[in-house]
Amino acid sequence: MIRAKKTAVLTMLAALGAVGLGGALPASAADGGMLPHPGPEGLVWVEEFRDDGGVASGGAWESLPTILTVACEGGGTVRVTMESNGVGTVAAFDVECPVGSAGVGSVRMDAGVVRPGSFTIGVDASAQTTRWSLTVTQPE
Repeated sequence: MIRAKKTAVLTMLAALGAVGLGGALPASAADGGMLPHPGPEGLVWVEEFRDDGGVASGGAWESLPTILTVACEGGGTVRVTMESNGVGTVAAFDVECPVGSAGVGSVRMDAGVVRPGSFTIGVDASAQTTRWSLTVTQPE
């Protein structure tokens, strides 16, 4: 029950963070998201944004592995970076964003790589028309 409430609060913070950090505007709801909701293991779900953006969140557990997944579409690439509280960059990768289908990139970090508390994720899109979605999960 507590985990479900935490997930709902963090998802809302992530959505607000995505707008605040990157200035990206949400894509049309009719387009649909590229990644499904991560369920109870999810810390963050950004259903869909365009152009550059990112999220800031909290609630990471040091004792669980962390998986960051990004999907994108529309041409070009996205550069994804994740920084953990007091550690600096813990993940960085690029995802190719084909036109007409989604490209997906993911990184799995062992327990302890993402420190307890806050983390940030930046998404740098090569084109303003590139749409992307992301999830951060901590499977138990």
